[in-house]
Amino acid sequence: MKRTGKKPATDRNFVVALSRGLDVLRAFQPNDGLLGNQEIAFRTNLPKPTVSRLTYTLTKLGYLTPVPRFEKYQLAPAALALGYAALANLGIRHLSEPFREEVMRATGGAVAVGGRDRQSMIYFGQSRGSETVGVQLDVGSRVPIATSAMGRAYFWALDEEERASLLRDLREHYGSRWPKLRDGLERSGETVAKYGFAISVGDWHDDIGAAGVALRLNDGTGPYAFNCGAPAFRFTEERLITDIGPRLLAMVRNIEAALGGIAPQFKKEAGKKLKSGGKVARVAEGIR
Repeated sequence: MKRTGKKPATDRNFVVALSRGLDVLRAFQPNDGLLGNQEIAFRTNLPKPTVSRLTYTLTKLGYLTPVPRFEKYQLAPAALALGYAALANLGIRHLSEPFREEVMRATGGAVAVGGRDRQSMIYFGQSRGSETVGVQLDVGSRVPIATSAMGRAYFWALDEEERASLLRDLREHYGSRWPKLRDGLERSGETVAKYGFAISVGDWHDDIGAAGVALRLNDGTGPYAFNCGAPAFRFTEERLITDIGPRLLAMVRNIEAALGGIAPQFKKEAGKKLKSGGKVARVAEGIR
């Protein structure tokens, strides 16, 4: 979920109790199964007594199902219904499917579309064939913005204000790890400026290579981003630049045409910044 730059303490319209309740629901990941209050407290950084009250309330509202034998909870159908409703309303997921399938068959890579959720991109559409057994991701999976091809493409599709806000979030989230991750983000900006797509080879996972392209629509939604990935021995940096990336870029341009969308301006913008001097990523406030 994309957040505004306002902090809860200074935003009078921000309902803290609601935010905490949603954080509890967020704590459940696709492969988790059951979670107890202590695990939820650890993941949300909320006090355990607060978590206990929230899980009790969410149980009463039908969003969590208690499992008394283990003193844990699982997501209830009411919570799942929210996710399915969101997926149903994402027209880009359905419209892009035949385009994704075509690139998947042509490249042998897994092709996904996703949107931002805090410091990650979350998949809401995935096309995967028998040749992509090394890429174990599906709808609901998350990849980090800073190191994945999808996340990097999304990052460079943002306007300067949005990018600066995200950079501050990333720097705070990663702490001492940020300088190294920042360097990779800088290099990805130069790749986007030159080719129109981002790549990641071993930056997120040692054995995964991928290309990423962003999509911004003229209705103000997004940006969204697509990726095409496979085991790194198949998707080498050279192949990503000469074959996979261009194919994915062409796919997104065709989707834009089908949607009546507009092409992302990040390539043009980044190119201008490169000409004016300094690494691309330095143009965004706070990257240091």
